[in-house]
Amino acid sequence: MGATQNLVHGAGLGLRRSFLSEIVGAPPKEVGFYEVAPENWMTIGGKYGKQFRAMTEHFDFVCHGLSLSIGSTDPLDEQFVRDLKQFMREHDIKFYSEHLSYCSKDGHLYDLMPIPFTSEAVHHVAARIRRVQDILEHKIAIENVSYYAVPSQEMTEIDFFNAVIAEADCDVLLDINNIYVNSVNHCYDAEAFLKAMPAHRVAYAHIAGHYVEAEDFLVDTHGADIIDPVWKLLAKAYQLYGVFPTLLERDFNLPVLSELVKEVQTISHIQHAWTQQHEKQSA
Repeated sequence: MGATQNLVHGAGLGLRRSFLSEIVGAPPKEVGFYEVAPENWMTIGGKYGKQFRAMTEHFDFVCHGLSLSIGSTDPLDEQFVRDLKQFMREHDIKFYSEHLSYCSKDGHLYDLMPIPFTSEAVHHVAARIRRVQDILEHKIAIENVSYYAVPSQEMTEIDFFNAVIAEADCDVLLDINNIYVNSVNHCYDAEAFLKAMPAHRVAYAHIAGHYVEAEDFLVDTHGADIIDPVWKLLAKAYQLYGVFPTLLERDFNLPVLSELVKEVQTISHIQHAWTQQHEKQSA
């Protein structure tokens, strides 16, 4: 696994303000680490700021960016990266991840747009990732994203992703649900895609739910329970590569905290099952 892989452990949960007070008061023992979008927390003060500080003093955190727009042709927002670096130091946040996409073009687009699968785009994006890593002074993890159309395609999705990761020499945030969603929408084999990922670079994983628009069209919403085929794909990833930290993403239609914790427990159970099996095979 990647160099950052051991910085967090177990099953994680995306922290949301709607249940921050509840978690501060009674932190769920099932959650091994937390993730936040830095844009939502870097300037926060008052009660939420104090509660966030209380959490970061006692638990491991990672950052998952929303606005860096790593694939854009707009100038890289280096001041944001410097502010991010300070924020991560202040809260001892373990590492930072971003999407392999863009969300700006002469202004913010408020959505994650797909990058052309071309060699020119590989060089452009990899150079921007390397610059971010130079400023932060550590590797970042880049996430395979869901997409619904490709502006230009000289290569397959997996070949494009692998080329960017190799040229940038960065880590990977492996999104299990995005692989499943894309496999349905673009008619490819999810397990074959998973097997082609650069597993030695995986820092951690995301797992989430999606919306079924039609039998052959899924929308990556992070707003529903995780379905069985996605759980099975996570188990397959552990079977292939060993257990790595895995975080539950839930952004919309948030249930009560206890329901989220149940899905975090499911991650833990799958992790434990594969760890036990590996130990038996090694005995």
